[in-house]
Amino acid sequence: MTILDDAEQLLATGPLCDACLGRPFADRSFGLGNDERGRALRTTIALESNEPYESPDVEACWVCEGLCGQFDEYADRAVEALDGIEFFTYQVGTRVPPLVEENGELLREDAGLDPEAGELLKSEFNREVGKRVGQRTGKKVGFERPDVQLLIDLDTDDIEVTINSVAVYGRYRKVERDVPQTEWPCSNCGESGQLHGGRPCPECDGTGYRYRTSVEQEVAPPLVTALRGDEGVFHGAGREDVDALMLGEGRPFVLEVKHPHRRDVDVATIEDEINKSSDAVKVDDLRFATHEMTARVKEHDASKTYRAEVEFDAPVEEAALEAALETLQGATVEQRTPHRVDHRRADLVREREVYDIDGHLTDDTHATIDVHGAGGLYIKELISSDEGRTEPSLAGLLDVGATVTALDVLAVEGEDEPFEQPAFFREA
Repeated sequence: MTILDDAEQLLATGPLCDACLGRPFADRSFGLGNDERGRALRTTIALESNEPYESPDVEACWVCEGLCGQFDEYADRAVEALDGIEFFTYQVGTRVPPLVEENGELLREDAGLDPEAGELLKSEFNREVGKRVGQRTGKKVGFERPDVQLLIDLDTDDIEVTINSVAVYGRYRKVERDVPQTEWPCSNCGESGQLHGGRPCPECDGTGYRYRTSVEQEVAPPLVTALRGDEGVFHGAGREDVDALMLGEGRPFVLEVKHPHRRDVDVATIEDEINKSSDAVKVDDLRFATHEMTARVKEHDASKTYRAEVEFDAPVEEAALEAALETLQGATVEQRTPHRVDHRRADLVREREVYDIDGHLTDDTHATIDVHGAGGLYIKELISSDEGRTEPSLAGLLDVGATVTALDVLAVEGEDEPFEQPAFFREA
C-alpha cells in the first residue's frame, strides 16, 4: 500500500482535520507541520480521483474534537498567563483528555496502521503552541530546565505556570563570630520567642532564634526582594563553626530564589547593598549561575585553610612544636566523629589528609597554627586530640593538653579545579 492508500483509509474513518490526517505521517518529510502533510495528502487524493477539493471543518474532526484549530487561542492565553513574569527560556507541556488520546489510537487501528505511527496529539500541541509562544514573546524554548513551564490542560481548559528558581552564586566572608551560616531557630520555645503564659523565652531573649542573625539572613532578603521571589534557600560549600570567622576570598555559596518574577537585575548593586547594610557578613562576586551550580557548591570536593589560636595546658618549647608540626606535615589523620558533633553525625572513623601545616609560639603556652587540609578535616580535634579520637594530633605529639581558642577559615578552594568554571554560569 502507498501513503495515499493509507490516507484514504484514514479519511474513511470519519471527518478529519488536516492535522489529524497528517499526524500518523509525522516522521515523513521533515520540516512540514502535520496540517501541511494532511492538506497535501487531501489535495493529492482530490487530484488523483478528479473530485472537488473540500476544506475540512476542524470543529467536526472526530479525533481531536476541534482542538487542533485552537493552537493560536492557547498560545495567546499562555502569553497572557506569563504577564508580569520575566524569563529567557520556556517550555510548553500538554495534558490531553483520555478520550481524545484514545481517539488517536482508534484512528490508526481503524485504518490498519501501526498504532505508534507518527506522533501523539500531545507532542503536536506542545510544538505548535510552543512555537507560537516563542513568536509572540521573542523567547527561546528550553528543553533541560527552562525558566518557566506552561502546562495546558485540555480537559479542564486551564493553563498552569511553573516558575523555576534562579541561582545566584557568590562568596561570603563572615567577619563577626557567633554567626551561623543559616538561621538557627530556638528549640526551647519552638521559634515562637515565648514560653507558656506569654513569657519571653530566656534562651533566645524572645527573638525565636539562637543567634541574632546568620549569613543566610543577611544575604537572602535583598536578593529575594530584587528578584521578586517567594523565598531564598541558602546552599554553602560546607560551613564553618558558629564561632569561626570566614576570611580571605570567602566561602562559595548559592542562593536559590524560589518563584522569581524577575531574572535580569544588577547583582552588583545588590552586592553593594548587602555589604553596606551588614556588619557581620560581606559578599563578593555575585553572579547568576546555572541550576547545576547548586549541586556543585554542595558536592564539589574542596580543601580548606585555617588559622587556629591555640592555648596549651603547660609550657611548650619551640623545638618540640616544630617537631610535632613536621610529623603532621602531609600526614593522613584518622578522626573518629568528634564529641561535639556526635549527636547529629554518624559515629565513624574518617581518614583526612593534612596537606600543609605551619605555626609558631606567641609565648610558651600559646601558638598560632596554620593548616591546609582536605575537606572534612576537623581542625579543633587535630589540635586537641579530642580525648584520643583523632590520631595523630598536636596535643598527642606534644603530650600536653591543647585547646583552640579562636579559629578562622582563610580559604576554601576546589581540590581538582576551581568552583568558578564558565559552564556553571548563566550567559550574559
